[in-house]
Amino acid sequence: MTKTYRSRFVFLVAALAVMAALSLWAVQQSWQRFTSLERRLTSGLLESFRLADDFQARLQQLNNTMLRFTARREPAALTEFQRASTALDHWIDQHDPLNNQDSNLTTEPERQLFGQINAAFDAYLQAATKVLSNRQPAQVTMEAFAQLDHFEQQSQRLLNLGGQLAEAHRQAQASFLTEANRALGVLRLLMIGAILVMLGLVGALGVVIYRDLIAPLRVRLVQNEALLERQEKLATLGTLAAGIAHEIRNPLTSIKARLYTLGKHIKGNPAGLADADIISDEIVRLERIVQDVLSFARPSEPQRAVVSAALPLVEVHSLMASTLEKRGVRLVLEPAEKILTSMDVALIKQVLINLIRNAAEAIQGEGTVTLRVRADRVVVQGAERAVVILEVADTGRGIAPELEKRLFDPFFTTKEAGTGLGLSIAMRIVEKNGGLLQYQTQVGRGTTFGIVLPSVRASSGEASSSNPNP
Repeated sequence: MTKTYRSRFVFLVAALAVMAALSLWAVQQSWQRFTSLERRLTSGLLESFRLADDFQARLQQLNNTMLRFTARREPAALTEFQRASTALDHWIDQHDPLNNQDSNLTTEPERQLFGQINAAFDAYLQAATKVLSNRQPAQVTMEAFAQLDHFEQQSQRLLNLGGQLAEAHRQAQASFLTEANRALGVLRLLMIGAILVMLGLVGALGVVIYRDLIAPLRVRLVQNEALLERQEKLATLGTLAAGIAHEIRNPLTSIKARLYTLGKHIKGNPAGLADADIISDEIVRLERIVQDVLSFARPSEPQRAVVSAALPLVEVHSLMASTLEKRGVRLVLEPAEKILTSMDVALIKQVLINLIRNAAEAIQGEGTVTLRVRADRVVVQGAERAVVILEVADTGRGIAPELEKRLFDPFFTTKEAGTGLGLSIAMRIVEKNGGLLQYQTQVGRGTTFGIVLPSVRASSGEASSSNPNP
């Protein structure tokens, strides 16, 4: 797992944790609001909504009792009125917010109206007392009518206040329902938002896991399968090639010996000597092909040592620069810091020579082949490691896309006199040295081959004393 992937994973997990905490906090806050609303609803709010109806019913009962008393002057009606009026007066005092701090009335209009009802009921009782004080048989007098009219006015006033209180109850109920709906809406939005954000974060986490963990594993699996299949083919091909090469080498040795003997007998024959030279050249070419086949089939085990990464580049540059310059190709060695790596210098030189020759052949006319060393970090065998890359970059024609698929196939070549084993042998040598061979190409702009080798930390006595310091 790379550092980038770990940091992304930790960030997304932290974001999910924060979102979960925020969601829990939002739910807790909303739940507290619902608990408060429930407490208000269950602790008497419903009862407070019925206060106006209860008051109006009690007042109507008092008015009916007063009518019976004024009509019949019954002592029982007087007693009932006094008892009911005392009970209603006590009931009003009990629910009046001015007298009881625990009143169920929650809104200011309700409180004000109930205070007015308390004061008006006192005036109502005073008017009723005047009517009740006239206990003689009923007489139609102006004073009696005035007393009844005043009582009626006070009663109507109380009924009006009761109606206003009922309207205030309806407004308080509507306000309560609005507040409850608002709390529900806020909770709904918070939950939907939290769910959407968490789904987004989970999706992002899934994308990161797939892109940085699963996808590379799938690619690596496909690559390993292809590599395994290729290695099996190469092993079979190598065994076959080694057998054929050995069988060809013995007749070639005999032909070469007979040609040498034949040359002594045709010294005076110019035409025969010319033919013998051609046969000798072709024998040398066949021997080179046989040697390439054997090198591909059974590459020698590298003798690795900790050296400066620039050492093979320096030696190859001094070996090939003058030869390439005659063809119009400049071989440039870029200066580099001393970086240590572990490799077989002779085998890596062989790879570099092959790559430089290919680069020079890819240049039409004049051009440049650049040698450089750089340090980097790349993923090797599923893990990111510090490596050293020896690069051979040319300004040639590049590699066509249709040729890239078969670039490292044995015996595949676009050269008339080539064997098609150069890059295959180079790749096997690099792999034997614990590295890999990579390339980048652009048609018409050039190609860069890189020999990726493991980097080695510098310590006393590690580097060879013959290492140059370029």
